Amino acid sequence: MRQTREKWGWVFYDWANSAFATTVMAGFFPVYFKAYWNIGLDPTESTFRLGLANSVASLTIVLLAPVLGAIADSMSRRKGMLFVFACLGWLMTGGLYLVAGGNWVLAVLLYILAVIGFSGSNIFYDSLLPFISSREDLDRTSAFGFAFGYLGGGLLFTCNILMVLHPDWFGLVDSDAAVRFSFLMVAVWWMVFSLPLLLFVKEPEGSIGGSALKIVSEGFARVWHTLHEVRRLRNVWLFLIAYWLYIDGVDTVVRMAVDYGLSLGFDHKSLLMALLITQFTGFPAAIAFGYLGSRFGPKAGIMVGLLVYVVVTVRASVMSSADEFYLLAFAIGLAQGGIQALSRSLYARMIPGNRTAEFFGFYNMLGKSAAVIGPVMMGWVGALSASPRTGILSLLILFIAGAAVLLKVEVVNRRD
Repeated sequence: MRQTREKWGWVFYDWANSAFATTVMAGFFPVYFKAYWNIGLDPTESTFRLGLANSVASLTIVLLAPVLGAIADSMSRRKGMLFVFACLGWLMTGGLYLVAGGNWVLAVLLYILAVIGFSGSNIFYDSLLPFISSREDLDRTSAFGFAFGYLGGGLLFTCNILMVLHPDWFGLVDSDAAVRFSFLMVAVWWMVFSLPLLLFVKEPEGSIGGSALKIVSEGFARVWHTLHEVRRLRNVWLFLIAYWLYIDGVDTVVRMAVDYGLSLGFDHKSLLMALLITQFTGFPAAIAFGYLGSRFGPKAGIMVGLLVYVVVTVRASVMSSADEFYLLAFAIGLAQGGIQALSRSLYARMIPGNRTAEFFGFYNMLGKSAAVIGPVMMGWVGALSASPRTGILSLLILFIAGAAVLLKVEVVNRRD
């Protein structure tokens, strides 16, 4: 009974923060950034600015993640650290409501801080997975979290899209007011549905007390030790390299897909509807991938997802209509959550059970350092070639190389 309650508390944080990933990162911020905060600017230039903003946020997490994870493990403060970063995310997301048109610098600053809050909290959220699930059930539990994230994010996003299409139904002046109010709604949604994790999820006691200086020093020492240990664990090291490559492509598609569609001249309302397709396809697909991982192994499930992404990337480079974008959104929905969920559960299998935040710090560090490169690469290649289609094709390198390295990984369960 207790473990069931803890699982639901853990799952609801995915439901909570997926509203930010969907409505803000993938949905309204790219549209609003181009059409409201960068109005009149050349599309390739605004794409570069958005890519740079995502990269700065990711680089910050890269620098912080390993040390934060080590400190959280030492003090057994995974939940506490999660809520520090989540609070940053809530406040900065709500702050976007106040940013006036044309003020792209302030919009970027708040967005970067909100992404740091979102990404930082996920380090500690992921690290709690081994404590609320048995190793035999890791794939299904991880997938269940992503599935409910898709559902929760999709439900709020549906409401937000209705607000934009019909602002008068909600007593709003126009679509601009609806978008700004959506940022405020995301902040509240994220905060409220984070509470079950705070109330129900438990974690074991830490081993370190004392002054803040001692704790931080120990955190840095453990990072150095973990780096050496990761390098000695061949399969963990190979997996992290593979993950670094392919999750770059996945995250870049999430963050830049709407901007790409706008650059091709598609209507922003059609693009937002495509995101809804991805969300609601992702809900059953993530659950299905969880069972696929349990049946055939998580590595096989990830490979299937990467094959889907290769096909989607090639097709996206030549598409010419919104209907094609809808079809690709459906395909992405089938694969995205499965890759994310099975990557998390595969990694959780291979790491020491008493140092999860520390090892997941490295996991998130590599994931976010990949996202430093991906958006800028797509924007830079697109600007250099004067074609966003060439920019998106550059992502094929990441998916194919990631799959090649993943094939070399031998999955070995750790029991310590």
